[in-house]
Amino acid sequence: MRFETIILAIAFLITIILGTIIIPILKKLKVGQIERDDGPQSHLKKQGTPTMGGIIMIIAMIITVTGIYIYFVAKGDSETANKILPMLIATIGFGLIGFIDDFKKLVLKNTKGLKPSYKMLGLLIISVGYVIYLVQGINIGTETYIPIIKTYIELPIYIYVPFAIVVMLATTNAINLTDGIDGLSSSVSAIIITCLTSIALLFGVYEVSIFGSISIGIVLGFLMYNLHPAKVFMGDTGSLLLGGLISAMALYLKIPLILIIIALIPVIETISVMIQVLYFKKTGKRFFKMAPLHHHFELSGWKESKIVIVFSILTLLLCVLGLIMV
Repeated sequence: MRFETIILAIAFLITIILGTIIIPILKKLKVGQIERDDGPQSHLKKQGTPTMGGIIMIIAMIITVTGIYIYFVAKGDSETANKILPMLIATIGFGLIGFIDDFKKLVLKNTKGLKPSYKMLGLLIISVGYVIYLVQGINIGTETYIPIIKTYIELPIYIYVPFAIVVMLATTNAINLTDGIDGLSSSVSAIIITCLTSIALLFGVYEVSIFGSISIGIVLGFLMYNLHPAKVFMGDTGSLLLGGLISAMALYLKIPLILIIIALIPVIETISVMIQVLYFKKTGKRFFKMAPLHHHFELSGWKESKIVIVFSILTLLLCVLGLIMV
């Protein structure tokens, strides 16, 4: 536990330092946020705020994990070192898909960004590769933990593989939709990652507790720049990275179903969008003032800071519940 605390602090400091270097560069490149005219009017003043800040998390993660990898190899524990890398690759892979999308939109000024079909294909390839690694590479098996009854069930491989892939894609989409106001996605994600890291410690899965501790430090470091009023936004680079990170950890721990509980806020955000679209198609009217749900509360008079605090507290309580269930 002491080692995890140290690397968390190191990752936090690296991210803080990178933020002071990268944010001015993003400003210089004029990689600014583009706000919707039909969104909350308070968001219009955010126009031009540097985005694509998820690159800070990507670089911090590469630096920190590389350092930890070298440390473990040097002390003769190459097994742990090698087990951390696939989680890093999956996480960075998701982040790079988001980076390409952000780069096309903000640097190349292609408003459509990466084609949705290409984006989905990229995420799918990474998801398939990671799931196959878990099942065949380290023979983690197809056991899946059922939180309520606190037992494992063995799924047939032809069910588990598609299920695990859907978990990764759905989690990424949910975290992406949660990113819409200052500090919301990073706050909620930090709590969820902390919960998963705690479970890794309880289960004795050392490589996940190490990777999770690094991730907590990085997300908290980024949050220092992302809290209201945000100095930088994460963009798809950050939100896709966080979705990949959370799902990669959950699948490695064999507890993807726990995400329904501890990540309920992102789940609800996703459901709110689905309800809005279906209701509008059927009636021509909006069910919510705006979707995802956090925008509905904004247009109902809630301040951004209040939404972040309430959603974070709810996530914390749900994570406590999740810990009780394991």
